[in-house]
Amino acid sequence: MTGQKPIAIFAEDVPPRVRRSLYPEPFASLMAGREKRPLGDAFGLVNFGVNLTRLAPGARSALRHSHAEQDEFVYVLSGEASLVTDQGETRLCAGMCAGFPAGDGDAHHLLNRTDADVVYLEIGDRAPGDTVIYPDDDLQARLDAAGQWQFLHKDGRPY
Repeated sequence: MTGQKPIAIFAEDVPPRVRRSLYPEPFASLMAGREKRPLGDAFGLVNFGVNLTRLAPGARSALRHSHAEQDEFVYVLSGEASLVTDQGETRLCAGMCAGFPAGDGDAHHLLNRTDADVVYLEIGDRAPGDTVIYPDDDLQARLDAAGQWQFLHKDGRPY
């Protein structure tokens, strides 16, 4: 793809992100086996993001988390994922979707517990001033005024 914004593309032609995770270590290493192709960025979208995400066997989508300001939505294209929320685990297969409203506090992530890749679309808005809670880890995140994520320990110390 050139520097000019495309009219239409094949999703698989969008290069995957070079950096697999914005998380600080030791959390970034836990994202091995996850590949994101930033589809929304390819079109210059600024109000919401769309990623074509592939989870290899044993991989996870993210640390289990919940957003204060941002909505999230996933749609499974192929494979089978385990959606882990505060209510437990739900199997998602091709054609299924799930949504996570901002501020509901239900921490979630996807795990690939199978021997085949899971491919899904993830869509989320880019609401300013968002904060993210990671109930299982000593981590919290804040989206600063410049649109950059700041990662902190739960006691407020920066990573």
